[in-house]
Amino acid sequence: MAFPLRFHVLTLPGRPWAEFREQVLRVEELGFDVAAIPDHFVDWANAPAPWLECWTLMAAVAAETTTVRLATNVAQIPLRHPGILAHHAVTVDQISGGRVEVGIGTGLRIDPGTEMLGLPNWSNGERVARFGEYIELLGMLLSQNITDYDGEYYSAAGAVMNPTSTQRPRIPIIAAALGPKMLAHAARHADIWNTMSFDADFDDQLAELADRAASVDAHCTAAGRDPATLRRSANLYDAEARASGGRLRYYDDEDLFVRLVRGLVERGFTDIGLYSPIVADQEATFERLARTVIPELRAELG
Repeated sequence: MAFPLRFHVLTLPGRPWAEFREQVLRVEELGFDVAAIPDHFVDWANAPAPWLECWTLMAAVAAETTTVRLATNVAQIPLRHPGILAHHAVTVDQISGGRVEVGIGTGLRIDPGTEMLGLPNWSNGERVARFGEYIELLGMLLSQNITDYDGEYYSAAGAVMNPTSTQRPRIPIIAAALGPKMLAHAARHADIWNTMSFDADFDDQLAELADRAASVDAHCTAAGRDPATLRRSANLYDAEARASGGRLRYYDDEDLFVRLVRGLVERGFTDIGLYSPIVADQEATFERLARTVIPELRAELG
């Protein structure tokens, strides 16, 4: 199954609503495929900073946009029961006319929101085990009207979803996965696998992601799934950005950006994630990439 090349932009909600709205409208106007919003109680790396809530923003921008798809990148499973998340997703899907994608992840043990809200700080092992049940139950809730489920961590008893997904067969589910067990969950249950490397060296990032993609292929085969039916998504993470005030190296070096996109596509990735620029003098490069470079890459790489 051949998937078209897509580009999504991570739109960080650490700004007032009016500015965030303009940010997403610009992503749409520039022709990006998906506007993606992270999900935390606070900015996990800078808790006192401004931070708006993910699903409230999703609903608001769903009503303001017309073409761009909207995704959580990613919703943190400790914050909501799968049924509540499914209800959020279906509601926003209705508002958007069928443009929602639900990305989910285990959440971070170092997220300060956990202590702020008095939530249990599950071990990494428990997070992964919970994720397996969570994504399975979420898929059921998004694809059928009545769901029964009895797991170790999550359950549903005659849970009614009316309406359910506008999209068919369901709203796409994105699984954020890095380690072997999470990759297996993605292979079994996700429509899109999302990942990233935290290595500071971009060549080492590409190598790490290639190894991970090969592992996903093996997990798909073991689960009786054709690996070609799983979309592969990678966020272009710059490990040096926070230390440089948010400056992203691939906006200072257009050749680097092109090399990274080509490298990811060569390794089987079809969804490329950019971070919305924070540094003002990188806005022009961001626009040039959107208007000129990315269309050329789409034509070249499909």
